[in-house]
Amino acid sequence: MATLYLIPVPLGPVSPEACLPPDTLAVARRLDHFVVERAKTARAHLKAMGHPLPIQSLNIEELNEHTPAAAIAALLAPLKAGHDVGLLSEAGCPAVADPGAALVMAAHRENIPVLPLIGPSSILLALMASGLGGQRFTFHGYLPAKEPERSQKIRELEKTARKENATQLFIETPYRSAALLDALATTLAPETWVSVGTDLSLPTQSIATRPAKAWLEKSASVKDRLVVFGLGV
Repeated sequence: MATLYLIPVPLGPVSPEACLPPDTLAVARRLDHFVVERAKTARAHLKAMGHPLPIQSLNIEELNEHTPAAAIAALLAPLKAGHDVGLLSEAGCPAVADPGAALVMAAHRENIPVLPLIGPSSILLALMASGLGGQRFTFHGYLPAKEPERSQKIRELEKTARKENATQLFIETPYRSAALLDALATTLAPETWVSVGTDLSLPTQSIATRPAKAWLEKSASVKDRLVVFGLGV
């Protein structure tokens, strides 16, 4: 039976060999059917992985936030026809904070085998390096972009972290990362721990965990960078 392979990709402009094991690269190189978040980016990833076929000859279908739910079933057609399919995200692990999860669920409904492959996850890398509790944690994706909803959500996460002794993880886009760090520093209690991870697994990576008050006026350190935030007490 055909298998849906979940293929991680680098988190930034580094050689795939620097962060992907040989077995992951070997699977990516032998497949010719892919479902991806963005075709242009996926072609660049596959070319960098050393795919032996002409990249334009590969069968690549997109699945992103604009894909209607009714179109998901059709993406399973190659699998039902006996072709293994690779699922790729824009960066990191597919189906984690990624629309590809819808295809994985559709595969399970059809009893199609799903095989996750090894590669970088910014969320787990940030948690590992944060020093915050890894026994209990919750990932929230993106927080509200506007006030007062953003500050209200920050206070809710702080309350949850205290009540449940659980680390709260979330991410932010590069163009809003500085504003979110400012909001964390001014909204949280001064002693609440905030971990900030940028460019994880890349040569320019930076990971630091400090009390909220220590992040005041530090927003320039994350400006225009994708950030994974951790909050703990």
